[in-house]
Amino acid sequence: MNLRLFLLLFFSAYCVFSQEGKSAHSYSFDASAFYGSIILHNPDISHLIAEHPTGVVLGYNRKTFGSEDWQQWYNYPDLGASFIYQNSHNGTLGDNYGLYAHFNFYFLRRNLQLRIGQGVSYATNPYDRDVNFRNNAYGSRLLSSTFLMFNYHKEQIYKNLGLKLGLMLVHYSNANVKAPNTSTNTLALNAGVVYTLDGGPTEFITGEKVQVTEPVRFNLVFRGGVNESDNIGHGQYPFYIFSAYADKRLGRKSALQLGTDVFFSNFLKELIRYQSISFPENNIDADTDYKRTGIFIGHELFINRLSVETQLGYYVYYPYDFEGRVYNRFSLKRYFGDRVFGVVSLKSHGAAAEAVEFGIGVRL
Repeated sequence: MNLRLFLLLFFSAYCVFSQEGKSAHSYSFDASAFYGSIILHNPDISHLIAEHPTGVVLGYNRKTFGSEDWQQWYNYPDLGASFIYQNSHNGTLGDNYGLYAHFNFYFLRRNLQLRIGQGVSYATNPYDRDVNFRNNAYGSRLLSSTFLMFNYHKEQIYKNLGLKLGLMLVHYSNANVKAPNTSTNTLALNAGVVYTLDGGPTEFITGEKVQVTEPVRFNLVFRGGVNESDNIGHGQYPFYIFSAYADKRLGRKSALQLGTDVFFSNFLKELIRYQSISFPENNIDADTDYKRTGIFIGHELFINRLSVETQLGYYVYYPYDFEGRVYNRFSLKRYFGDRVFGVVSLKSHGAAAEAVEFGIGVRL
């Protein structure tokens, strides 16, 4: 996989977006260069922070004008796709090519723009036991990546051309799908240009604010995936999670949640066996149960058929101590109809990621 493949995927995403509702939207493109630093969030990667990363961000944006209620709720955001190339200027760390889906949210009379993107990045030089053992940040070529851009954003300063200027943060991690996974965070200054295509609506639609009320709803979710412990070479193992929770809608945008998770994490079974043999002084029994049960509170933010979940949990059944009793989960959900949804989640303990979870659920 290389730059040409990512460009192909980027323009494929452009074609998919551009075929939706041409008469109801207008479009823009932007290109920005950035210069920054990798944040030292963990002393284990200090040897990888030798230079200042540089790169480019290419963006495609489809504007909304309020034809759907949710667009009015969020001040007419943009939907789009971004491509990011980051040159770390470090042969050990390598470079990154990423493709993302994003939202642009606007503030202060649409002069400030917050872009939130989630996608997949390709690392050119990940960890290898024989030829690149110093790269303990990326244990795999494919990484989960999230980025934020907070910019002064002004369109059509001269004809169709505008400017953007601000700060951005890019996070790269494989969420312990494969060790090592120390991850990196790049904080950078960015500056660029915006080109707005002619055509499409010129006025925003406003409507009456409709209150959304629902009774308490019950949710069942099954999640799964593969991950590895922090010990390099232990191997990847499947995990399974069963969740049940109730939620109460508070209005158009939000719902509160209360529920429970049951975790079957097979990497812990291997880790327990390893600890019992290699570190007998820790008095860990090889038969210690690897399963965990937690209770959690959460919040769901509804954006059209997409929603964002944040959950904070506590293990009530916790026979083996791994990263502490408190856990957190960040999820993206996509509803298919009124009941069924798919979900992708990042589960972690503080800043230490444990797994990327893929799930399907029903909201009754």
